[in-house]
Amino acid sequence: MHMIKLSLGFFVGLVLSGSVLAQTCTPKVSAEHLTAPGKLQMSTNPTLPPQQFVDSKGELQGLNIELGRAVAKNLCLEPVFVRMDMPPMVPALQAGRFDVINTGLFWTEERSKLMFQVPYGQQSMSIYTVPNSKLAVSKFEDLSGHVVGIETGTYAERKSRESNAAMVAKGMAPIDFRTFATASETTAALRAGQLEAGINIDETAIAFEERGIVKIRASGLYGTDITLSFRDRAVAEAVAQALTDLKADGTYDKLFDKFRMTRLKDTTKFAIRGPGPAPK
Repeated sequence: MHMIKLSLGFFVGLVLSGSVLAQTCTPKVSAEHLTAPGKLQMSTNPTLPPQQFVDSKGELQGLNIELGRAVAKNLCLEPVFVRMDMPPMVPALQAGRFDVINTGLFWTEERSKLMFQVPYGQQSMSIYTVPNSKLAVSKFEDLSGHVVGIETGTYAERKSRESNAAMVAKGMAPIDFRTFATASETTAALRAGQLEAGINIDETAIAFEERGIVKIRASGLYGTDITLSFRDRAVAEAVAQALTDLKADGTYDKLFDKFRMTRLKDTTKFAIRGPGPAPK
């Protein structure tokens, strides 16, 4: 009987402590702005280490995952991650399936008119091959006439195709692009001899190189800012303020150091960049 009383007392204590927590931590974003009340739902494609990936236990890891959790905690919201490939993310965001695209989406002027984009870091592109490749590559133009793999629906694909078009306009042979849903699929095709080279963000290429899978031939190409992207302005503004808070308390820097990612140049105050979607 004594044990039962103790268990009941412990249970009541948990309930009370939970009630106190709920009272002292009020969500900073009201329910009408969220896909689900009290939750910050974020899409992720966990195939890009060290940004976002799945560890040996099947659990989500990476800068964007930990940063997303820290932002949600700051806002007194429950972090929820929705796993999906990159191509359908923008229409899914616009359809209200989640609140945030949290994949390191590159900022572009066009995208800034479709979503509310808050830059939070920087990335560039790398060109890589299998370690024993004889392909000589030191710049993007060296890919002229070669078969190259790239992740579809990304800034890297768009920028690569723009650069390829400029090369062709100058009379150079076009790159034969082969597109894949994930960086891992691109690398698998490269190792299988279906490609001569691959293109992805610097950090992902470094992660693959450290595992001995690829050799980076050129890096730091076409650097630009990466963003958290939103369908709702109020959510975007709240997250921007949370990032500013995390910078002030040191969390932002600790996470970027931990995952060896590149900080945004100006991190004194995070904010929406661009006009966002037109009011309906």
